[in-house]
Amino acid sequence: MTASDWNKVLKQLRNKPVIMQKFMRHNKPRPRKMGIASRKCERCGRFGAHLNQYNLKLCRQCFREIAVEIGFNKYS
Repeated sequence: MTASDWNKVLKQLRNKPVIMQKFMRHNKPRPRKMGIASRKCERCGRFGAHLNQYNLKLCRQCFREIAVEIGFNKYS
């Protein structure tokens, strides 16, 4: 089940608390310790192409948008 499918199912089950508890008990995605789904961009939520250097936790697209505000300079 992809992340978008998971959100759709949760949206449908919000009005049915008993069924939602049973669903969460058996179908909740486990926390990832390694792999592409273990890191998520804190700004937009993308899974791929992360910059964890300097403890940024941003995807490359978000980094390009806010790099100057953070204090990084482009040298080429």
